[in-house]
Amino acid sequence: MGSERIAIFDTTLRDGEQSPGCSMNLDEKLLMARQLEALGVDVIEAGFPVASEDDFAAVQAVARECRKPVIAALCRALPRDIERAWQAVSGAARPRIHTFLATSDIHLEFKLQKTREEALVMIREGVRTAKSFTPDVEFSAEDATRSDWDFLVAVFTVAIEEGATVLNVPDTVGYTVPDEYGRLIRYLKDKVPGIDGVTISVHCHNDLGLAVANSLAAVAAGARQVECTVNGIGERAGNAALEEVVMALSVRRDALPFETGIHKEVITRASQTLANITGVEVQPNKAIVGRNAFAHESGIHQHGMLSHRSTYEIMTPESVGANRTSLVLGKHSGRHALGKRFEELGYPLDKPALEKAYKLFTKLSDQKKEIFDEDLLAIVRDGLTQIPEAFKLRSVQATAGTAMFATALVTLGGEAGEATETAMGDGPVNAVFAAVDKLTGLKGRLVDFRVHSITGGADAVGEVFVQVEFGGVIQGGKGASTDIVEASARAYLNASNKVLFARRSAEAPAAGPAPAATR
Repeated sequence: MGSERIAIFDTTLRDGEQSPGCSMNLDEKLLMARQLEALGVDVIEAGFPVASEDDFAAVQAVARECRKPVIAALCRALPRDIERAWQAVSGAARPRIHTFLATSDIHLEFKLQKTREEALVMIREGVRTAKSFTPDVEFSAEDATRSDWDFLVAVFTVAIEEGATVLNVPDTVGYTVPDEYGRLIRYLKDKVPGIDGVTISVHCHNDLGLAVANSLAAVAAGARQVECTVNGIGERAGNAALEEVVMALSVRRDALPFETGIHKEVITRASQTLANITGVEVQPNKAIVGRNAFAHESGIHQHGMLSHRSTYEIMTPESVGANRTSLVLGKHSGRHALGKRFEELGYPLDKPALEKAYKLFTKLSDQKKEIFDEDLLAIVRDGLTQIPEAFKLRSVQATAGTAMFATALVTLGGEAGEATETAMGDGPVNAVFAAVDKLTGLKGRLVDFRVHSITGGADAVGEVFVQVEFGGVIQGGKGASTDIVEASARAYLNASNKVLFARRSAEAPAAGPAPAATR
């Protein structure tokens, strides 16, 4: 007899994107959605369609593009929200409407100004409306872990009566603890009529650092769907991390006899893709996907590892796709060998993309003695997530010193040809940014600036991530080079190009205001 299957519901594109600095444009959402499909998630929650026209378009595009997983759209238990959600996912091969309403007394009184009785009416009508569009309806009781348990029984009873197929019991504010959460799931299983015929789902936030532990406790108690995000991104302290939930179920099959459909060897690639898109790097000591997750510095640990890997590793780097193999290629290597290695790394490139990557590779090989897989990933990720560029960096020069102002000379190529500007600043990077602003006509304010070395050595490639505010809109940018000033220029220009692209492709005004969903 096989193990029971736990469905993995990924909300990276919805709850994850709501975390500060993690917003994505349409192309980036599609790139991440394809990665999630390759990862093997069961459900992709693609967005909150009523929130904006951009969100609607993104959900609609993901629904058309990704045909294997269920595509869910989130909506409040309001007729307009539900209809808009259905319009967005109706083109999916497997559409789901995911509707919610807060059920805790604190939310009912202070946020909704509703009585429990009024909430039950809204839930009944909301689920009924959603069911009229699609057989697959999920209902979430927002702030369930701070709700009265007997009221939750009434809430979920109504949802089942109206045809809900999935019941979500979210720990919206990361308040519960594993034993308490497990008891709540068992209580609902015992008390809600008809609950054996639906799927119990859990959605945990990490405010107390317990999101994964709570999710696993719920699975042990009877939940069969876990809602999570890649790298654990999400509002405030984030959500349960997909990679941690999946690998805990995989490694501890003895204690948790369940399985998922996740292709574990794709986990690292999904993590890297998301970090590259958002510019939010994974902390080095992050479980499963952190840079140090499989590093061993202690002499005792190293001795044990040399004797037998299982002394200090409960899983292998290869099991999650974290193979650290170096690539021995030089500037005389051909496109075929380069394309083959990209394919092995999980990035099969078509001819135009390979040609672009090859040019960047040959330029890099002139600057570095050794090319590592991490270098190639930086090249190909930049290429894959590239938006149409209004301006391209042609050259950058900067001078600075303790006894002089920093100056920069920047040349950009654009529709009208090349143009050059100079600027002064507090340092070479600041001067470069000022020169770019003169050339693009934008005025940016740097909010965040981060740089890290992709590989070791004096000739290492540096990757720069920036968050820049342009007229109240914060946009992220990234760039990589062996020259940190050049990498900074590329990152800042990347953010500027995103703003220009968004302005040129701006759509109609949003279809009415809608608050962000926090479940």
